[in-house]
Amino acid sequence: MPILFRQGHVVNEGSVRVEDLLVQGEWIVAKGVDLAERHEDPKIRALAAAAEVRDCRGQWVMPGCIDDQVHFREPGLTHKAEIATEAAAAAAGGITSFMEMPNTVPQTLDQSLLQEKYDRAEEVSPVNYSFFMGASNHNLDEVLKTDPKTVCGIKVFMGSSTGDMLVDEDKVLEGIFKEAPMLVATHCEDEATIRTNTAAAKATFGNVVPIAQHPIIRNAEACYRSSSKAVELATKLGTRLHILHISTARELDLFDGNKRLEDKQITAEACIHHLWFTDADYDIRGTHIKWNPAVKKESDRDAIRAALHDGRIDVVATDHAPHTIEEKNRSYFDAPSGGPLVQHALVAMLDLVHEGVLSLEQVADLMAHRVARCFQMTDRGFLRPGQKADLVVVRPNDPWTVREDNILAKCGWSPFSGHTFRSRVHETWVNGVLVWGHGRIQTTHGNHAGQRLMFHR
Repeated sequence: MPILFRQGHVVNEGSVRVEDLLVQGEWIVAKGVDLAERHEDPKIRALAAAAEVRDCRGQWVMPGCIDDQVHFREPGLTHKAEIATEAAAAAAGGITSFMEMPNTVPQTLDQSLLQEKYDRAEEVSPVNYSFFMGASNHNLDEVLKTDPKTVCGIKVFMGSSTGDMLVDEDKVLEGIFKEAPMLVATHCEDEATIRTNTAAAKATFGNVVPIAQHPIIRNAEACYRSSSKAVELATKLGTRLHILHISTARELDLFDGNKRLEDKQITAEACIHHLWFTDADYDIRGTHIKWNPAVKKESDRDAIRAALHDGRIDVVATDHAPHTIEEKNRSYFDAPSGGPLVQHALVAMLDLVHEGVLSLEQVADLMAHRVARCFQMTDRGFLRPGQKADLVVVRPNDPWTVREDNILAKCGWSPFSGHTFRSRVHETWVNGVLVWGHGRIQTTHGNHAGQRLMFHR
């Protein structure tokens, strides 16, 4: 049966208009004012008149968010998270598509392991999915087998993080950057700088290094050295480079805000935690906001926010990377980096709208439109006729507080615990199917709406 999303504030492609949105099956078929009465095509009028009506008055109807960086921990780390649990948390947060990273156990370093992830997501994911192929110092031949039309990208760790996938041999890096048939996404932190800073911290504090040293150990210099090396290589070798989780003001000088996104060879991503937290928050939240790269100064955060406006930052993602609360509560060196964010990313960005930091149109652009364009996705990212019906209905003024009993991530905690968000994700639709509504996941095992993402490359 067709579905008519009636008189919502439709947020799409730089405007917010009170309109109807008509969905049939997996597809958006029409958008406009009073479709059942005023559309020029009598077939559309008839379809709208016969549709199930969802009253969206006073609510924001937005394109589903596309998260280009998550770690869902399956296989091998399922005590922390699973594709099913984290995809459900994503749906609850208005994220309708994700791209997952390769530092699982085993690491996703060959095509068969990559396919196993796709097979698992097809079984359990309520939202759309893609998986990065991982690169190491020893698997270039396998990397080059990756199909650019069916895989989102190749992930290169130019700095070590959770897992052991550091690519630090220059010949290997040059081979990947020169030969990759698709987008290469990089984690950029300079290992030599981090080792030097770690030794200095231990010399001062012994083995009981405080969490406040994290942005000093993994400092702006470590980020810039690695990011600038990646940009230099990509410029020389013609790589389609995408640098993940920019965390410093200094790195922003590496990116061009004057080009159209489609004309860029090098793009950049910012993450929710670097747009929200600062080093002042370590005193309260401790290792719960320990990420790599580190949350840094307020001036860094404010510079990254400014770069959302001028085009130097192209997309916003989460770097959702859950660990158990027991793991995160360990001392500085023993606590792993990362935290759960998919359920709270959109509402965090909408809080920035309420605060006047961003516009509603910018949120849709940074979390949906531009991600689809950056990765050359097929049929997603916009509320247009002919696009897949991935959309989110948001109640703009419906406050709620993050508590353990409303967190869907398997780890059961959030860096936002205790925070009251001003807006609420009311419904999430994926390929025309309601996957989140009435405060719960609507799909069941064997009846999942998620599909494999495709790319026109």
